[in-house]
Amino acid sequence: MRVPIELVETLAVALEEGSLDAAARRLHVTPSAVSQRIRALERIAGQVLLVRSKPVRATEAAHRFVRYARQLALLERDAWEGLDDEGVTSVPLAVNADSLATWFLPPLARVAATRNVVFDLHRDDQDFTAGLLESGTVMGAVTSRRTPVAGCRVSALGALRYEAVAQPAFAARWFAGGIDAGHLAAAPVVDFDRRDELQTRWLRHTGVDPAAPPRHRVPASQDFATAVLLGLGWALLPTLQSGPHVERGELVRLGGEDIVVPLFWQQWNLASPVLDDVAEHIVAEARRVLEPVA
Repeated sequence: MRVPIELVETLAVALEEGSLDAAARRLHVTPSAVSQRIRALERIAGQVLLVRSKPVRATEAAHRFVRYARQLALLERDAWEGLDDEGVTSVPLAVNADSLATWFLPPLARVAATRNVVFDLHRDDQDFTAGLLESGTVMGAVTSRRTPVAGCRVSALGALRYEAVAQPAFAARWFAGGIDAGHLAAAPVVDFDRRDELQTRWLRHTGVDPAAPPRHRVPASQDFATAVLLGLGWALLPTLQSGPHVERGELVRLGGEDIVVPLFWQQWNLASPVLDDVAEHIVAEARRVLEPVA
């Protein structure tokens, strides 16, 4: 059965806007028309696609229709490229915080300098960004997942290396007797958020119970690094971020085993000149600055 384009488009817009009223304003129709379109799509699908909450939420079954709608929108913009200089292509992408803070923005700036495009960035841990591809929320993602998401293709980007660092005064206070299990169990740690496992992994490698140290949580990459620079606690930072501070004596390395996180680029498997151009710049920049993936 063919699915009318306006039905899947309406579902996607309702989810983007968060309510049927807001979707109606964007689509220049009545809220009743939005509701009727979504119910018509639900009849075709044979199941509920939209949870009428505040904001509205997609059910698991809705993800394939949302992805279809956004793929159609991208193909339509590709078709108009060169014919309609007024049109702007919106490209939603998912990226982990440390990539966003270190290497991810320059390639996007180069694309934006030559194409009429805007980027809608979704920040999440690299272990979870692939889920945004599966749901149709984004067209491409930096992810730790090597296996392609269904309907996507994958390219190796490189590996992001993390090292344990601390402010010199912090290290002098907490590790005066040496960086050993006893001192590490007492010294405050800085985590990004509750999903951040890097400090926990490093502590385990070092033979320390990860539940022992007190923990700060600072859920913004630049502020996270600032917290370490100010002596709030120790943490693992990407060497791309920590290196200059170590060279200037603003941070000291704690030693122990570095943690290396392989990263991959996954994108919809569509013949889209815009998306392919974005991918080309992202992959080239990553391979220039990151370590090769083993």
